[in-house]
Amino acid sequence: MDGFGTIRLHHRTIKRFRRFSRKITKSYSETLESIMDFFEWHGIAPSNRFPKRVDEDGEKTRKRINALIAIVRDIEKTQTLPTNEMLLALFGHHEIVKKNKEPIREETMFKKLTREEWNKLEKTVPKVKYEFLEQDYKTATSTALHFLERVEWVKPRFGTPYYRVDTDAGEPHVLKKRFKDGF
Repeated sequence: MDGFGTIRLHHRTIKRFRRFSRKITKSYSETLESIMDFFEWHGIAPSNRFPKRVDEDGEKTRKRINALIAIVRDIEKTQTLPTNEMLLALFGHHEIVKKNKEPIREETMFKKLTREEWNKLEKTVPKVKYEFLEQDYKTATSTALHFLERVEWVKPRFGTPYYRVDTDAGEPHVLKKRFKDGF
C-alpha cells in the first residue's frame, strides 16, 4: 500500500497545479502520474527544446505521406491503368481497337415511293387536310375567345373574389364535349 509524502513547492506553483488538476482528474496524484506518463511516452524531457521536436515529427509525417503517395501512384500506373485499358479493348472502346476497325460502307439504293408513302416518311399533310385543320383551329380559338370574353372578375364586399361567367348552364358542357372530341 502506497503512503502519502510531501513536497515543498512555491504557493503560486501550488495554486497553478490545483487549477490544472481540476481540469484533468479528481486527485493531484492522478494528475501528476498522467503528466509523467505523457512525457515518458513522447520522449520529451525538460532539457530538450520542444519546438525542435515538433518539427522533427512533422517532417517524419510529411515523408511518410509522400511515400504513401508514391506507392499509390505506382499501383495506379502498374495495375489500375493497364487493367482498365484491357477492359476497354475487350469491349471495343479503346483507341487501338477503334483505329483498326474499318468503316462499313453501304450502297444507297433509290426506291420509288407513292405520294402516301412519301408523306408518311416526310411526316407532311396534304394541302386540303392542312386547310381543314387550320379552319378547325380558327373555329376553336374563336369559340374559346367568345366564351372568355363573357368572364368577369367579381370582388364582393365580403368573401373572396371570384370569376363569373355570363352564360347559360348548358354552354360549358357543350364546349367541353367539342374540345374533347377534337371539334
